[in-house]
Amino acid sequence: MPVRRPLLAAALGTTALAASALTGCSAVDKALSCANTAVTVSKSVSDLQQAVADGSVENPEQARKSLNRIDKNLEKIDKDTGDADVSKAVDDMNKAVENSQKDLDAGRPLNLGPVGSSAKELTKVCKPS
Repeated sequence: MPVRRPLLAAALGTTALAASALTGCSAVDKALSCANTAVTVSKSVSDLQQAVADGSVENPEQARKSLNRIDKNLEKIDKDTGDADVSKAVDDMNKAVENSQKDLDAGRPLNLGPVGSSAKELTKVCKPS
């Protein structure tokens, strides 16, 4: 029965190829989801910057909503990806957002530099390869 071995090998090879293709698609889907969410985070950062002028909060309610949106999107990215670089970028941005929320709650001027920097880093690490 030597004829069956090549057929079995071909069938196993096809199954392995299909499985790796599906795994590849899953990785690409995760990267695209991360990238899309990172873009949403960047838009929220822009909204936050519009609510804040020269460190003073022009629109506290808009600033609070923007920070909450960023926080929610960071949770989504962290949950959906298993990448160490993405996790570090999310952690860094979470710290920057928390500090901004504390400053806003205390009525202190906001320093958006760390939020903007961490958003750029997040966008960078979420780009699909």
